[in-house]
Amino acid sequence: MKVEIFDYAQEVAERVADLLEDQLRVYPYSQLGLATGTTMVPIYKEMVRRVQENRLNLAGVRTFNLDEYVGLDESNPNSFMAFMREHLFEPVGLPREHSYFPWPDFSRCPARYDDLIKECGGIDWQLLGIGHNGHIGFNEPQTPWDSKTHEVILTADTRRANRQAFGGEWLKVPQKAVTMGIGTIMHSRTIVLVALGKGKSAILAQALRGPMTLQVPASVLQRHPHTFVLCDRAAGTLLDR
Repeated sequence: MKVEIFDYAQEVAERVADLLEDQLRVYPYSQLGLATGTTMVPIYKEMVRRVQENRLNLAGVRTFNLDEYVGLDESNPNSFMAFMREHLFEPVGLPREHSYFPWPDFSRCPARYDDLIKECGGIDWQLLGIGHNGHIGFNEPQTPWDSKTHEVILTADTRRANRQAFGGEWLKVPQKAVTMGIGTIMHSRTIVLVALGKGKSAILAQALRGPMTLQVPASVLQRHPHTFVLCDRAAGTLLDR
């Protein structure tokens, strides 16, 4: 892994955008794996700014989102599809037919998502966040390393962490989601993991410096041959030590 620690979240966002520029300079038709959540908001804002300044061209990409809640379609403002439309797709003019989600696009057969990714040549550049329990995507602790796209029952902790979009009421957060599996993620050619804030410092240290264990799903990234870990000073506090 290449670990980079920055003073501010905006610097992290700029570095992520730099890495994406590098990727698209080499291969403009890349398949991008994308994530959602508050960590991604400044990152997508920076990407949009660069597209508007003609520094970043997303015209040739196809995107595959990590996950989606079961039961929420793109008309629901709390869905990840709505999040992506608001923060990236509409501001840069990315057509809906160039973006894919594991639900509801593949609700009848989640494994078909993996087939489509393979048919498109695999994910070239995968953006990840990390959950407070170490999950990547919605792969909760004890998810097998070789798992493919699948339906998952979300833990209470994960639902609490995602309550902001649901008016702060975690019981309104859907109980199920469909997510890329760990095996799917690990086949990505490049992975960029982002962590912001002191609340992620302990789990980030466990994932990067602790043993590889199913209890901390992100620890499997220690095995990936081309991963960047980008964090702000608060999230990297324990890594400094």
